[in-house]
Amino acid sequence: MKIFFYTGPQCSLCDLADIELKNTSSFKALEVEKVNIRESTDLYHLYGARIPVLKREDNNKEIGWPFSREDLEEFLQ
Repeated sequence: MKIFFYTGPQCSLCDLADIELKNTSSFKALEVEKVNIRESTDLYHLYGARIPVLKREDNNKEIGWPFSREDLEEFLQ
């Protein structure tokens, strides 16, 4: 499954989200593409106040911070 990880430079919350994501049971089966929202005006307007955000490619569902490992496990099912 492909996941887009919307992030930004020097984002400490993004670092925490990355740790939670890497601790999920399904992490090894994921293709994670980190996307710096500062590289796109559209993405910055969509996610600037919300990062970190994870988005599934298959169904476009999103989960934004804060989330726990349990929230992520449910999101990735």
